[in-house]
Amino acid sequence: MSPELLGGDQLSARAAAGISRDEALALFDVAPPVAVDGMAGRWRGSGLPTGSPLDGLLEAYGWWGKEFVDAETVHPLLFGTRSGPRPVDPAFVPVGVLRDLPGLAHSRAARAVFHVARPLLTTTRPRARLRAVEHRGVVTAAMVYDALPVIDVFRRVDGRTVLGLMDLRGLPDPFFFLLRRES
Repeated sequence: MSPELLGGDQLSARAAAGISRDEALALFDVAPPVAVDGMAGRWRGSGLPTGSPLDGLLEAYGWWGKEFVDAETVHPLLFGTRSGPRPVDPAFVPVGVLRDLPGLAHSRAARAVFHVARPLLTTTRPRARLRAVEHRGVVTAAMVYDALPVIDVFRRVDGRTVLGLMDLRGLPDPFFFLLRRES
C-alpha cells in the first residue's frame, strides 16, 4: 500500500501496533522523495516499530523530534524538557552499545544515567546537515550526522508527515521513524 493512500494519521495509528520490516521498506520505497528545503521546520518524532532492536528506545529516553533550520543548521536530536524541546549533542551517543548491546541501551540504569546527564549534553550548535542523497535508487533529503556513522533518509507520506529510515553503519536492518511537522 502506498503511503499516499495510507496518509500520515493512518500510518501513525497503524505504526502503534507495529509493522514488519519488509512492509516498512515497501512503504518507504513507494513514497515520493523529499526536497532538502522541504524539511525546514521543527518535527515531532515517533518510532515505527518493525522488530528492530532499537524499537522504542528513543521514546524511552524522552526523544521529542528534530529541527531543520536550513541545510547547514540541523538539530538532529531534540529531547523534551520542562521548558520545551532542547537539542542534545549526539556525539555522546554510545553507537557501539546501540548496535551491539541494545538490551543494555534499553535498561533502566542506562535511561537513569542519561536523564541525569542530559542537561550537560544540551547544545545550541547544529550537529548535522541536510543533503540530497541517493538511497534505494531515489534521490531524496537525508540528514547526515556530524559525529556519528548515521544517515537518516526521508520520504514524504503526506504534506505534514515524513517516513525516516535510519542507516547506522553496522546495524544490519534500518530503524524506521515518523516525523510530523509542528504546526
